[in-house]
Amino acid sequence: MTVPTTSRREFLATIGALGAASLNARTAPGAEAADSEKPAIDGGAPVRSSPLRSRPYGPQFYDEVERKELLDVLDSKYPFRWWGGDSKVLQFERAYAAHIGVKHALAVTSGTTALFTAMAALEIGPGDEVILPAWTWYADYDAVVLCGALPVFAEIDESLAIAPDDIETRITPRTKAIVPSHLQGGVADMDRIMAIARKHNLRVVEDCAQCAGGRYKGKYVGAIGDIGINSFQLSKTITSGEGGAVVTNDATLFERAMRFHDVGSLRAPYTQQLNNGLLAAFAACNFRMNEFTGAVLKGQLQKLETICAALRKNAAVIREGIADLPGVKLRKTADPEGDLGSVVFIDLGTRKRRDRFLRAMAAEGVPGAAPGGSIVLPADPRIANKVTIHPEWPSFNTPQGKAIRYGAESCPRTIEILGRTGGVVVDPKYSESDLKDIVRAIRKVYRYLDS
Repeated sequence: MTVPTTSRREFLATIGALGAASLNARTAPGAEAADSEKPAIDGGAPVRSSPLRSRPYGPQFYDEVERKELLDVLDSKYPFRWWGGDSKVLQFERAYAAHIGVKHALAVTSGTTALFTAMAALEIGPGDEVILPAWTWYADYDAVVLCGALPVFAEIDESLAIAPDDIETRITPRTKAIVPSHLQGGVADMDRIMAIARKHNLRVVEDCAQCAGGRYKGKYVGAIGDIGINSFQLSKTITSGEGGAVVTNDATLFERAMRFHDVGSLRAPYTQQLNNGLLAAFAACNFRMNEFTGAVLKGQLQKLETICAALRKNAAVIREGIADLPGVKLRKTADPEGDLGSVVFIDLGTRKRRDRFLRAMAAEGVPGAAPGGSIVLPADPRIANKVTIHPEWPSFNTPQGKAIRYGAESCPRTIEILGRTGGVVVDPKYSESDLKDIVRAIRKVYRYLDS
């Protein structure tokens, strides 16, 4: 297994900001003592008397920037994006596209509607198959089913993202797209995924809901595949409570997405941008973002890199502080510098050992975390039982749909990897003292696991 390490440049920047003498666990005063301290779960003194808590990132950075943007909308008395002149939603779309390096960005009401819009843009429909990771959020599966297509699950690997070596085994003549999800701040192996997609003439939909601001080899996630989506729900890197975006470099996909999200229409300024459009209207939805949401996101976008830099810095301190623990295996990553650092995960070998780690960390006042924010989808009863909104729904009424079998038995590798993985959630505003406590707690608990 690959053990991710922080780049020397990033680590030196971290040390410069926080102080090598106090944060590097191998030289910090008390580090040696932490390794020999009695764990709290066995009656020792806990690292913290009150539990350390992380909070949603974006709201911690709300200030007069978001307030002014919201007041602009209130003062305009035009909260609908198509009336009232210079739309906040349009300003956000243009700024977000420029920020991540794509030609087109479309703001929608949520990450879920962004996925549904992306599927419609790609003309995913009955008879098509879409390959998803077995561990991701419901929306990836639901968007495929709501298009009448068939979800096909591939296993994850130790990066907690879809395993490239399992994708190709799932491809059939009916496969139309692959959906790599960049989960809990980690980035999927996009070089290998794109190579497989191009070999088989497949489309790639990047689900970046849990990785806004993440990068892969210098490019922002979402800008690599054919089309990408983001979520701006409360738990995401930047947030307006709800909200989403679809991004692409393909003008035709953008026009289809635009029409699908707005009852089939194409309005100014997109009529000019797309030379009055190439497509006729078609049956569609209303997933338009309102001006209040766009105003908050315009403000939050200005904080995105600050949040990401703080997460990466704090995660680097934790990783460096535990790097010398014997046999420690950190989460595999396709790009250590592009990973957001939202969670520092450790492969603890077995579920029993992982669960012991989580209990012991909780006793130290530094709660641990199993992989979260997603579901082992094939094992969920409504998915295992192929429950849809109507018994004649096309996804599961083709011969392939009737034959496919979900359930836990379809993804044993995914379940095993998730079961042995645990770590700590990182907050962008953790203090130097908080980071020292995290490192101290992990070191205490890790050495206790096999005692």
